[in-house]
Amino acid sequence: MKSTRLLAVLAALVLVLAACEGDAQEDVTTTAADGATTTAADGATTTAGDGTTTAPGDGAADGESLLDEVTARGSLVCGVNDAVPGFGFVGDDGTFAGFDIEFCRVVAAAVLGDSEAVEFRVLTAAERFTALQTGEIDVLIRNTTFTATRDGTEGATFLTTTFYDGQGMMVRADSGFASIDDMANTDICVLQGTTTELNITTLSQARGLDMQNVTFEDNSALQAAFEAGQCDGWTSDRSQLAGVRSQFPEGPEALTILDEVISKEPLGPVSRDGDDDWSDAVNWAVIATIQAEEFGITSANIDDFMETDDPEIARFLGLPDPTEGTVFDPGLGLPTDFAQQVIRQVGNYAEIYERNVGEDGLGLERGFNALWTEGGILYPPPYR
Repeated sequence: MKSTRLLAVLAALVLVLAACEGDAQEDVTTTAADGATTTAADGATTTAGDGTTTAPGDGAADGESLLDEVTARGSLVCGVNDAVPGFGFVGDDGTFAGFDIEFCRVVAAAVLGDSEAVEFRVLTAAERFTALQTGEIDVLIRNTTFTATRDGTEGATFLTTTFYDGQGMMVRADSGFASIDDMANTDICVLQGTTTELNITTLSQARGLDMQNVTFEDNSALQAAFEAGQCDGWTSDRSQLAGVRSQFPEGPEALTILDEVISKEPLGPVSRDGDDDWSDAVNWAVIATIQAEEFGITSANIDDFMETDDPEIARFLGLPDPTEGTVFDPGLGLPTDFAQQVIRQVGNYAEIYERNVGEDGLGLERGFNALWTEGGILYPPPYR
């Protein structure tokens, strides 16, 4: 009799605990660093930082890719720089321009069919990975170097490199410095929280130069300090130094970029870890610009290729196969004509390069950033 009663009591306790556990699961929320709150995957809603809510089946609430969210939203949020001539800057008319800016437009053209459907979010070097991790931006395209530590600790997925660069040193033309080895015991302007800061510290220690880093959170403050004579040199990616030099208030001739290259700086788009569908979409949007150059397809001549007999080009442009009549879909979640939209609305890699950092921009030679067929290392994987 006692054992029967005991079993009854235990059964009742199990039921009560199960009910309490179910109630607790319904009320559990998680608050992210940006103020966004999410509930457990039990049928409740998700509230984003902007106050919008999504029910199960909408966006990330049920594990869908950011690709679905961006498509539903109808716009891309791209993390950028606004103070690097040639790469990411704001013109006198208030519009964003530059090499990185155009690759934001490339992604928008591929995913949304509209290269203008972009919101540019200006970020400092210190802010950029936090903005990516918290979902403030969809993709980071802001002269960001691909490194092992960033790949391993920042929750970041580095995609196809768009610009192969290297770190350099810029000094005043009348400084008397002919090489970095001449700069022992000098003060060096450098952006805080960058690979640039780490590289110059390592070089100074290795060569016993005892250079002192003077760090700044953004380029505007750094340039003001450099102009005021607070630093003997300015170290950054050579492309960035070329951009600054081209628009220096005293004229480009007032500055010299020393010949030495002290690092490898592969720059390109960065997405958040854990979303392969979105990363693939961004990646292939970028690859399309390189493949278009290899095929010789530009924004000016693309209509000449619309009746092509070449099955590879037809596949790439989202056209019916010349013999089979079928349209190729690689399963990337992108429209089958995404490459066509990228080329029509933005252009191929050569067009983007030349008008921003090449002959019509900073005057930088292609070098490593030429196609593999032209002595560079740009090599698009097959689209098939």
